[in-house]
Amino acid sequence: MGLKNYISDIYNGVKSLITGMKVTGHYFTHPGEIVTQQYPENRDTLKMFERFRGEVVLIHDENNMHKCTGCSACELACPNGSIEIISGKEIDPETGKSTKIIDTFVYHLSMCTFCNLCILSCPTDAIKMAQGFEHSVFDRSKLTKVLNKPGSKIMPGIK
Repeated sequence: MGLKNYISDIYNGVKSLITGMKVTGHYFTHPGEIVTQQYPENRDTLKMFERFRGEVVLIHDENNMHKCTGCSACELACPNGSIEIISGKEIDPETGKSTKIIDTFVYHLSMCTFCNLCILSCPTDAIKMAQGFEHSVFDRSKLTKVLNKPGSKIMPGIK
């Protein structure tokens, strides 16, 4: 009984090894296909995959306008508090009513787990995950970013 199990274990081990080496063997026999990225030598031509989750950015148009209403849905959805919305009030000239606007949209990249929950929770699609990935710094305070640009306003028609 012991010899039979021993031979069976050897057979299963060799079979597993061959199965795992199929991918390596494919790229070994097809040298034209490049799999490995030679970073940082190819920094100029490097293109990240569409599904890559980089840092969170607040989308601005050419007129320095954004879609963020300051609703704080992204702040509430964030599991570890890497987003802070500091909002204020402004009088709407059309209606004369007080409306909520963002003063500062603070993003703590050092605390972010890149889970994408903030993006999914945003009702106006004001934020997205960017393709940037080079965030090496010597001072962690540089990883805290203000996402709304100076003088930016909310796009008309966004409520």
